[in-house]
Amino acid sequence: MTIPQAQTVSIVPIWPALVVPVLTALLQGEILHRKDVFDAASDIAGLTALARAETLTSGGYRYEQRMGWALSHLSKAGWIDRPARGYYTINDAGREALRRYPNGFDYAKAREIFAPYWPDPIRSPGADAAVADAVAAAVEILDPVEQIEDGINRIEEEVGSELLSRLRDSHPDFFEQAVVDLLLAMGYGGAEQRGKRIGGPNDEGIDGIIDQDALGLDRIYVQAKRYKEGNNIGRETIQAFVGALHGLGATRGVFLTTSAFTPGAIDYAQNVQSRVILIDGQRLVGLMIKYRVGVQVQRTYTTVEIDADFFE
Repeated sequence: MTIPQAQTVSIVPIWPALVVPVLTALLQGEILHRKDVFDAASDIAGLTALARAETLTSGGYRYEQRMGWALSHLSKAGWIDRPARGYYTINDAGREALRRYPNGFDYAKAREIFAPYWPDPIRSPGADAAVADAVAAAVEILDPVEQIEDGINRIEEEVGSELLSRLRDSHPDFFEQAVVDLLLAMGYGGAEQRGKRIGGPNDEGIDGIIDQDALGLDRIYVQAKRYKEGNNIGRETIQAFVGALHGLGATRGVFLTTSAFTPGAIDYAQNVQSRVILIDGQRLVGLMIKYRVGVQVQRTYTTVEIDADFFE
């Protein structure tokens, strides 16, 4: 059995490491709004601007999500009180906890203290208890919203990998049409979906055209290269594409590939007078998943939260 791994790319501390900063923010005895708790605790924890700017896939700041999870545990443990909706204050149990745990919490300590407030791990008959505990330990590092997003991200990574493999194995004509379909799905070409593949032996370096207006006065030109991994697009290829744009009197183009671009190609595209957007394989499949091109929705899930206005 594969044990879920906590997200490792985040620079925001896991929620157990934020327990003491949150308690310390409330230590002055003031009643603080949730947002004020987050701001004060962030300063105490030494969160950098980069850490505070990190967002969840669904939107919102990751540090606020994790501090909210810390607040939830502190409330369940009876270490803080909520005198009004959205406001918090520390109590005697919380002050005692700060004295008892001056070095803060790692995950092991948090699990020891707060595990009674977690749902019991789901155990199937005959399941290995040690594996179940390890799974629970790995998962509970993240709050429920992050668990859902982590699972979705893993699924999309697997789908993206398979999608990229299929694109690389597809016929060039199919790939050229696929990238035109993607740009139309993204909203280019207007409501009338004005776009077409024109690739062929005499395409003059242009594989597709997207008309931004009904008369075709504003056009985006497309080139698509179906290359294997490691066969990266160099500066010379982008220069040739820009030359094709100039020959058509065009100023905007999109170059898409199933591989990647060399630093020289990226630097050239960023500095050339024409507006040229480079989309590599990873970004390509990410956009296809986002705009549902070449993929289909298998199932959806709905999350709920308390409607505080209902209880007003």
